[in-house]
Amino acid sequence: MNNEFESTKPEELADFIGHHFIYTYENGWQYELYVKNDRTIDYRIHSGMVGGRWVRDQLVHIVRLSAEVFKVSWDEPTGTSVSVAFNLATRKLHGVIFFPRWIAEAPQKTVCFQNEHLDKMQAYRDAGPTYPRLVIDEFADITFLEKCGANDETVIACSPAALPEGYASRHN
Repeated sequence: MNNEFESTKPEELADFIGHHFIYTYENGWQYELYVKNDRTIDYRIHSGMVGGRWVRDQLVHIVRLSAEVFKVSWDEPTGTSVSVAFNLATRKLHGVIFFPRWIAEAPQKTVCFQNEHLDKMQAYRDAGPTYPRLVIDEFADITFLEKCGANDETVIACSPAALPEGYASRHN
């Protein structure tokens, strides 16, 4: 186990683990994220610059900032860094994505099931260019929220294109 990805206080994350979110950023980009456990997430990107991309078992660092407020941060094999703060009480979040220059120039290269293309993503990352990074700093509304429990492999199990019509537009 790589300690770099262990959460600071896993015992404080019980109320967050197992949550499944669909959220839309102010810029219109729509994402979906499942907090699988205190070390990993699964996610799909429904729209935006890299819409169609999906990832399972992404290693993350999760902390509880206060009651009902959590932050999830990670580095991807692409060289992208992400940090998202979730406020469950207000159903709002704030995310910052740091895209390396190669993704800003050719985002379609990442639109795939990343888990099956790790070597390719790392090769693109290493070839660059990395800088200047494209920084996306946005607030989002959580439009759909459910608690699915930990380690449910069925929550995010297919590409966004394979989902039934209307799946991502659900609201509760």
